[in-house]
Amino acid sequence: MAKNNPTLVITLCAMKLIARFGSLPKLLRVRWTGQLTDGMFQSALASFILFSPERQPDAFKAALAFAVVLLPYSVVGPYVGIFLDRFSRKRVVQFANLFRALDLLIIAYLIYKGSTGIVLTLFVLLSFGANRLILAGLSAGLPLMVSKKVLVSANALAVTGGTISVVIGGGLGIAVKNALDLTDAGDFVDGVLILISAGGYLLASIFASRLGKSEIGPQDHEVPQEVRGFGEVLQGFNALKKHGDALRGIFGTGVQRGGITALTLMALLLERNTFNDPSDPDAGLRGFAYALAIAGIGIGLGALAGPYGVAKFGRHKWMRISMIAPIGFLIIFGLFPNEFMMILTAFFVGGFGQSYKITNDALVQSKIIDEFRGRIFAFYDVAVNGAIVSGAMIAALTLPPSGVSLILPWMIAISYTLAALVLLRKSKFSTDSRSTT
Repeated sequence: MAKNNPTLVITLCAMKLIARFGSLPKLLRVRWTGQLTDGMFQSALASFILFSPERQPDAFKAALAFAVVLLPYSVVGPYVGIFLDRFSRKRVVQFANLFRALDLLIIAYLIYKGSTGIVLTLFVLLSFGANRLILAGLSAGLPLMVSKKVLVSANALAVTGGTISVVIGGGLGIAVKNALDLTDAGDFVDGVLILISAGGYLLASIFASRLGKSEIGPQDHEVPQEVRGFGEVLQGFNALKKHGDALRGIFGTGVQRGGITALTLMALLLERNTFNDPSDPDAGLRGFAYALAIAGIGIGLGALAGPYGVAKFGRHKWMRISMIAPIGFLIIFGLFPNEFMMILTAFFVGGFGQSYKITNDALVQSKIIDEFRGRIFAFYDVAVNGAIVSGAMIAALTLPPSGVSLILPWMIAISYTLAALVLLRKSKFSTDSRSTT
């Protein structure tokens, strides 16, 4: 019976892994609580900015929102990574979550007042920047809690559980909004959601306090004190260049995530302006949430497939397979841009994308020693953020207000094909495609 029930299989695998590594649940509580809260916070922002009757969205405005949120961290990210290799990652994660909780109190007040200007943008930037720092720190610390043999499974559990938590949090946010919308104005409800989110980040900070000071690193081999600033950034990048497959895997993740971002904007416009009445933004928000929920199921199944795919094909070959697999759905979606094909495409792109991501996370974690891991994962975030912004801007230049487009899904399909055949080709990506450690 268990073999025919993916949810039960995931649960049993998770219980087995957690039972084997007793300290892992402490990291998972921090990550999943924070990402559940991320989903609620993001749903409130989306409702306030993109699904309000008085604020008509278009692809350019949505892409600009991605750029404003992500690009500033991309500039400072490599330097931020130094802190993850020099100071207790536990304390960095704890105080970053506490900072987010305080930051959201201000954001809630600004949204209650209906602010959409530079001040709101600044505080949203601070929140998202702290979030990237937290995720980089937790990813860098994960290998200290498990053995190399189970890194793929541990990432499947941590990263995918976090992604699903974001989806659940978004759904909870929409449910709370729908319940409160019956009695209160939209901006007030969005402010309430963000206040609740502040409490979630405070809880994540409390959970982080339960970690040991050095439990997620760095270990007792700090970067030499005479090397500081940009020199430390270069040290981390030079360490990464020695492992070409890890570097190529990071860029491949960027290509994959950039495509998902472009598809997300396309889905947003389709649900807002084509599949539903543009004068009824709540219907568009519900449709968009439903599509995200289906994609979340795909993400969960993709995570389940990852360890099995790696065991059968080797991680390098499995990453190529994961990049190629959703291409056919993108091509068909371009020809038939209806709601069913959109959801089906989201399911497979999300599923195989997640399988790629957890496999590559384990690849990077296993190749890079702890001394440089904080900076490497900060660089990882920067590379992916840049690709996300690029995907958003390409979508902005390609999509009409209706969201209907043949060109965009095909462009994504071509980028995935090139990534698989050029960036991840066997002769360059790995001389041992059956490697799993």
